[in-house]
Amino acid sequence: QVQLVESGGGLVQPGGSLRLSCTASGSIFSINAMGWYRQAPGKQRELVAHITSGGSTNYADSVKGRFTISRDNAKNTVYLQMNSLKPEDTAVYSCYAGVMFYSWGRSYDFWGQGTQVTVSS
Repeated sequence: QVQLVESGGGLVQPGGSLRLSCTASGSIFSINAMGWYRQAPGKQRELVAHITSGGSTNYADSVKGRFTISRDNAKNTVYLQMNSLKPEDTAVYSCYAGVMFYSWGRSYDFWGQGTQVTVSS
């Protein structure tokens, strides 16, 4: 079994910064893509940022220039550095990982439990 554990959420004032972390553990051979989604109350889930195993990234237009996704493959960890936070960034942020159990075959998606980010004065 695979578990993804997130940390780093909390309450921050507008203009502030937070860094989210998400670490995968279990019987993992390797991890393909990793990333973060968010969901605010009454809104659809939104892909925030995505990073491939090779380090290629993409971002939602709403966070470009403010958020940075990175990963440490040795630690099976993905990070989301969030700067210049706005009230509209308030949401539950969930990480995901495409896990390979063997060197062959497909990857399987696993999700973290979610961490609350609240941007408010």
